[in-house]
Amino acid sequence: MRSCIVTREKLEKKDLIRVVKNKDNQVFIDQTGKANGRGAYLKKDLEVIKKCKKNKILDRQLEIEIPDEIYEELEKMI
Repeated sequence: MRSCIVTREKLEKKDLIRVVKNKDNQVFIDQTGKANGRGAYLKKDLEVIKKCKKNKILDRQLEIEIPDEIYEELEKMI
């Protein structure tokens, strides 16, 4: 069980999307759920992604500015 950083709901990993920042400060979506680096989980819900982008929740969680391409890719996955 993992927590969504937006809704704070405890969900299974299959119901979440993991976004990772590695030690080279690269941000990417972790399809496998096993990539090295600091990860943050988001619920697979379009409203959650939009709220995350609007309030810059992911930026604060990973301590780096998240490019718009990441949010676009997240929206396509859902």
